Amino acid sequence: MDARVFPSAPVCRRLFQNTGMAILVIGSVFSSQAQQQQVPQPAQPAQQAPAQQQAPGANQAPANQAPDDTGPILRLGANEVNLIFTVTDKHGHYIPNLQQNDFALLDDQKSPEKVTSFRQQTNLPLRVGIVIDASTSIRTRFEFEQQSAIEFLLETIKARSDQAFVMGFDVTPSIKTDWTNNIDSLEAGINRLRPGGGTAMFDAVYTACRDKLLTQRGLEPVRKAMILITDGDDNQSRVREDEAIKMCQRSETLIYAISTNWTPSRGKGDKILADMATQTGGQVFFPPSVEEMSSSFKDIQAELRSQYLLTYTPADFKYDGAFRSIYLYCNDRRYMVRAKKGYFAPAAQ
Repeated sequence: MDARVFPSAPVCRRLFQNTGMAILVIGSVFSSQAQQQQVPQPAQPAQQAPAQQQAPGANQAPANQAPDDTGPILRLGANEVNLIFTVTDKHGHYIPNLQQNDFALLDDQKSPEKVTSFRQQTNLPLRVGIVIDASTSIRTRFEFEQQSAIEFLLETIKARSDQAFVMGFDVTPSIKTDWTNNIDSLEAGINRLRPGGGTAMFDAVYTACRDKLLTQRGLEPVRKAMILITDGDDNQSRVREDEAIKMCQRSETLIYAISTNWTPSRGKGDKILADMATQTGGQVFFPPSVEEMSSSFKDIQAELRSQYLLTYTPADFKYDGAFRSIYLYCNDRRYMVRAKKGYFAPAAQ
């Protein structure tokens, strides 16, 4: 591939630092590559490759393709990165119909070697973990939280392509329903949750990502998200916050957190939830009352159906297990991009 298509990394950094404008034209690369038939690289057995790690059922085709998805099913090569992101204006409204050349990207402070695919309003299959705080602190509002979560699943999960699991946690995490697209089974799992005990939120997030969202890989990408319902307080975990975040990044999982702290002031737990969501490319919601929680679920549903997908091959990629930062910007500075902050490269075997 012609290296002149992308500006060099030093040039990109000067553009970011001196002008605040991102002008790396992803579409130029995409167009030039479209003229040549690319053969996907075979999957590697290396662990924790972000482009490879998929939840169960990842080999299914998407139930509905976006209008611009006219080609074959996207299959990921060994070192390709699957980047899901959302674009909003300053009021939080989703911005559709942007093109490849509307964005600028740096991976590990370098322009990507090539862009394989760009999709608008992607309908890639969803893999969703519903993780609910079942500790004593939320006893008074627990029934309403259960009902809101059930309504979310009914509206979001598509039987042909999507799957979800249900986990509750107090001192220890507990799977109530494993991966399935059966809404009745998922509803039954949520209804089996009973509040009581202390709170080990970091342990639950870490376990959900390690045991459920990281476990299986596939050549076809999916979108993985965790819906975390809690007040953000933790008094029992053995895992630290940074360890839980890293496991989310390794499993390519976006955290959508709904705070159950109904007080007017934001506490330490709310800050933790915001940090976890930001680092993984998700979002945190602070409904003013338990009755407003259903609105937060509707906002999450809208975002999951308003996302973009960019697949690319990083430059100077190494199988060293190191964290690689991602900087994605929209050239129109009126718009904000929400994406994960980076990923872990697989370690050499």
